[in-house]
Amino acid sequence: MIIPFRHVETPFEFSSQEWSDLGDMLAEAKRQLDRFQPEGFTIGWNVGTTGGQHIFHAHMHVVCRYEHDPKAGQGIRDFLR
Repeated sequence: MIIPFRHVETPFEFSSQEWSDLGDMLAEAKRQLDRFQPEGFTIGWNVGTTGGQHIFHAHMHVVCRYEHDPKAGQGIRDFLR
């Protein structure tokens, strides 16, 4: 999970610089997670109550995925069910 320091409720409130920094953090997260040899990733945000957000501080989920996962290949919608 990537959690920015500045408190904003949704990623839509990020500045251009914060989006750039987020890209750098995502690249670093991938480098760190590569040691687990994932075969893919699920990356996403829950935004708003209807979107599944329960913690109202923007944060990005970065989940390693593997071929043997029960929901492999089904994408984020099925993964989050």
